[in-house]
Formats: sequence, structure tokens, C-alpha cells
Amino acid sequence: MSEPPLPAWPASAAALPDLDDAALVRLAARDERAFEALVTRHAPAVHRLAASMVGPGAADDVVQDVFISVHRGLRGFRGEASFSTWLHRIALNACTRALRARPSVPLDEAPEPHSPHDPARTGEQAQLRARLAAALQTLPPEQREALTLREIAGLDYAEIASVTGAELGTVKSRINRGRAALRTWLTRAGITP
Repeated sequence: MSEPPLPAWPASAAALPDLDDAALVRLAARDERAFEALVTRHAPAVHRLAASMVGPGAADDVVQDVFISVHRGLRGFRGEASFSTWLHRIALNACTRALRARPSVPLDEAPEPHSPHDPARTGEQAQLRARLAAALQTLPPEQREALTLREIAGLDYAEIASVTGAELGTVKSRINRGRAALRTWLTRAGITP
């Protein structure tokens, strides 16, 4: 089976956001603007995923590592899975490496950005995020990974199964068990889930 033909190069870089991921991936092999369009499209989601797993303080470094890895591996990307699935797997691997490299840095101690609008609410939200981060760290890695992909990255169960290599039923079970464990932990911490 032959690879689909490369799309015609858009007359301007402004047309790049209109292309789907598959077309951008094929174009990125010959032009950095297409790669930049992929980064622009996916960096916010990768950052949310990284911040939830390694903390906001380390998320920027993880995102940089992810897109360096993507850039290096793009020519070898075969398209057997969607680009998003491949990207999330790379992001999870980068998060795991970051957690192993700095196991003594708790997620809940990372500084939160300050909001000039409502300092009291910002403090409450930071405290809640810190508790949620601490609760997530109590989960087994497989549950934390599946739950983060579902709740933070917004992937559906089949996509999570593809990213993690687990069976669909296993993914559902991990998410359900993770949610139950989080609910119990948060209730014990005095937070109504």
C-alpha cells in the first residue's frame, strides 16, 4: 500500500492551521513551518498533561523534550496510529523520565502562577490543585497514567488503550479504580469530590 501523496504546499503559512495532522506530518518532513503548526496545535494539550503528571514547574521542560523527540522521530513516524496517539505516548514517556530523574520533588510544591483578579480564589485553586496532585501521586502508575489521559488530555478509552498498549477493558478498569481511589483520598482530606 502506498503512502498518500503529499498535499500541495499551501500558498501561505496562514493556510497551515486548516490542514489535518496527517497532512502536516507529511509536510513537516520538508518544511519547518508545518512542524511549527503541529507544535502550536498540540503544545497546550501536552503542557496540561505534563503539568498534571510532573507539576507546573517541570512541565515546560517536559514539553520541550517531547517536541524535540517528535522532531527527531517524525521522519520515522509510519502513521499506524494517529499522530495524537503517538504524541501522547511520547509525552507520557517524557513525564515518566522526568519523574524518575527528580523523584524528590513533590508535585504539590511547585509554584502556581499568580492572578491579579482574585488572590483568595487563586490561593484556594492552588491549594486544591496541590491536593489533587498529591492524590494523583498515591495512585499506581498505570491508574495515574490512564486517568490523566482521560481527564486531562481528554482522550477516549480507545485512544488511551492505543497509547498505553493496554486492552480496552483494562483501561476502563484502571480509570474506574483510579477515580474511586481519588474519591476516597479526597474525602479523607476533607474535600468533597
